[in-house]
Amino acid sequence: MLEFTQHPQTLVQGLVLLFALAIGHSLADYPLQGDFLAIHKNRHVKHPAQSRDFPPTLWIHCLLAHSLIHAGFVWVITGNVFFALAETILHFIIDAVKCERITSYHTDQLLHLGCKVLYVVAAMMMSRG
Repeated sequence: MLEFTQHPQTLVQGLVLLFALAIGHSLADYPLQGDFLAIHKNRHVKHPAQSRDFPPTLWIHCLLAHSLIHAGFVWVITGNVFFALAETILHFIIDAVKCERITSYHTDQLLHLGCKVLYVVAAMMMSRG
C-alpha cells in the first residue's frame, strides 16, 4: 500500500490518488494483460473445434484473471480490500459488456476511469469520518 494514497483529505491528495489509480489501470490494461488474456477474455473468440486446450469457459477464467490484476493495483494503491473487490466485479462486468459489443472501447475506458473516481471520492469521505 502506498502511504501517500491511504487517507486523501484534500483535493490535491485526491488527485494524486486518482493519478496513481490511472497509472495502475494503464499498466494492468496494456503490458500486464498480454495477448492471451486480451484475446481469450472474449467469449466470442473462435477456438479450434474439439480442442481440450481451449474449453468453452476459458473466457471466464481469462476475464477474471484480468479483473484480478486490476483489483491488485487498486488494493496496493488504496490499501482498501473493499475497493479491490468492487474493482474485480466492476471490471469484469464492464469488460464483458464491451466484449458483447454493447459499449465501445472508449466507453469502456471512461467507465473504468469513473470507477477510479468513485474510489477516490469514497476514500476522501471515509478519511473525513
